Amino acid sequence: MIFQTLDNKAECKNIYADGTLYEDEPPGLKGTWEYKGDLSSEVEFARLYCGGATINDVCPEYLKTNWFKASNKLKAHLNSFIQAKISLEQHCFYDLVPQHFLLDFYEIKNQITKHVLDNYKKPENYEFLLQLAKVVEDIKNRQLNLKMHKLSTLGHQIAARNFLKRLKKAEKHIKYNIFGTKTGRLTTEPKSFPILTLKKEYRSILEPNNDLYVELDFNAAELRTLLALCDKKQPKEDIHEWNAKNVFHMPRKDAKERIFAWLYNPDSKDYLANMAYDRSSVKEKYWDGKIVTTPFGRKIEADEFHALNYLIQSTTADMVLRQMIKVYDLLKDSKSYIAFAIHDSLVIDLAKEDKGLLKEIFDTFAETDLGNFVVSVQAGKNFGEMKEVKWK
Repeated sequence: MIFQTLDNKAECKNIYADGTLYEDEPPGLKGTWEYKGDLSSEVEFARLYCGGATINDVCPEYLKTNWFKASNKLKAHLNSFIQAKISLEQHCFYDLVPQHFLLDFYEIKNQITKHVLDNYKKPENYEFLLQLAKVVEDIKNRQLNLKMHKLSTLGHQIAARNFLKRLKKAEKHIKYNIFGTKTGRLTTEPKSFPILTLKKEYRSILEPNNDLYVELDFNAAELRTLLALCDKKQPKEDIHEWNAKNVFHMPRKDAKERIFAWLYNPDSKDYLANMAYDRSSVKEKYWDGKIVTTPFGRKIEADEFHALNYLIQSTTADMVLRQMIKVYDLLKDSKSYIAFAIHDSLVIDLAKEDKGLLKEIFDTFAETDLGNFVVSVQAGKNFGEMKEVKWK
């Protein structure tokens, strides 16, 4: 049975299926548009089938007139809530609109969902996408602890004042889009809290809801990914120190600049770098002249100039997200949880009672499908004042 969840707040959960609104989950649920919280049934999610395309994109021609008419009515309702200053975080959505509209709207959405599930091929990485959808949904449903007064000392700066204005329009939640880039890197939705672009000088406004932020950050993740693709062992030390001593025989700072100048410029010719990392053989192995196929099965159209960059960025992104899923599973029965992810790092909102889990969290994050990566750890009472934690 195809269905839609009307409101995923615990106190508001309501389901539309087969022309009826249910307060409790009915038996036989089989498919819905997108993941919105745990369901007891084995359910297929249409949005994962179509690579994150919008429901407007995949709506069949024979339903478009009715769908866009219903969508416009929904937008009108939502705009009226905004004008009346009615918060959907405090009210159940289905209590605020006429029931006949709900029945019409969700019946059309069900038909579009069925069309996708019947006509689109299930992606090979479906299970990964589903697990990732669960993690980002959990992050989305956790309200951030924002201390806006901490920016008061920056009030004389135009940039800080503009940032505060933007924050007033944004939600106190992080809403990731798992389909925002071709390489698999997360982006955020338009009204999300802008965690991925948050400047360092503003980070102190973020405080944990528990006791401590703990950040796990891969050391030079993309360089380590390239080493793994070359089938070479991971250095147990900082990779820039390793390059300085074993590849370039120069100071760390110079070695770091040199390797990144080579890594991100396919036209750069550096004999020593290519001897150590052999990017030419890697490109030949994973790029067929038109398509990059990563070790995780992601396929990306690419010309020769972009092929290696796409391969490294995508492989790294998928590796990091897989580690995030593992940590999420580890913390399921804990008070602590994943607060957010920023590119190659993961931030845990840690409760004191879970400090004993830190070593297991660290080991879980570090042991990747590409090998054991070096991870640095920082901790702090806010995201702007994090200090490095040394592991014995």
